Amino acid sequence: MQIAEHIQIVDNEGQLLAAAAEEAGVDAKVSTCPGWQVRDLLRHQGAVHRWATSYVAQGQLKPHGIDEHDTELDGADLLAWFREGHRQLVDTLTNARPDVDCWAFLPAPSPLAFWARRQAHETTVHRVDAQSALNSATHDEPAPITPEFAVDGIDELLTGFHARGRSRVRSDAPRTLRVRATDAGADAVWTVRITQDPPATERGVSGEAECELAGPAARLYLALWNRLPFPDVSGDSALAALWREHSGV
Repeated sequence: MQIAEHIQIVDNEGQLLAAAAEEAGVDAKVSTCPGWQVRDLLRHQGAVHRWATSYVAQGQLKPHGIDEHDTELDGADLLAWFREGHRQLVDTLTNARPDVDCWAFLPAPSPLAFWARRQAHETTVHRVDAQSALNSATHDEPAPITPEFAVDGIDELLTGFHARGRSRVRSDAPRTLRVRATDAGADAVWTVRITQDPPATERGVSGEAECELAGPAARLYLALWNRLPFPDVSGDSALAALWREHSGV
């Protein structure tokens, strides 16, 4: 996907997140994030948006922490604060030079490509969280995610996030997990090798797998982010459980 597409998704998803949060109310429980209320979600995502903006806007080359307690605002003021930070992020990404140099923590064609992609997926997953608070009484499905974007997110999660040393998905005995998006073409398959080291993922079918997680790309994407149950599990379900228990980012 192109940078402009990711930026457009950041824009759209942030607006959907804010609308769902406003309708649900800041006291509503976020069913996909046990222990959180909507105010916690807004404070977290608003802080992340400002954190991401600082790298691109200021060309910061060294990492710094996210201030999860960046604001004590609540209610309508908190929503306005979230919307302000979201708009700053979208405008910063839109107006940034293509060759902007700043810190990034996953491989990407450029720092700008990294931040646009990362914030697109960050905002989408948390938009689903906000809609879970709104839809908990009606059991409505969250707004749809395209297969193309879901595949992009699965790839980022498996080949990026869990390739880092901080991934807790480990196994004393080597295990092989297959992930397959059933509605996104023959190439939407990943082979994940789980050992005592960080998981090593490659695109495509490579060797035998002890367990396969399969389903429509959007549902699989949210399941791998622990927002939904796995659509379909075949083989050794203990490997699916290992992912579920240890893959939190």
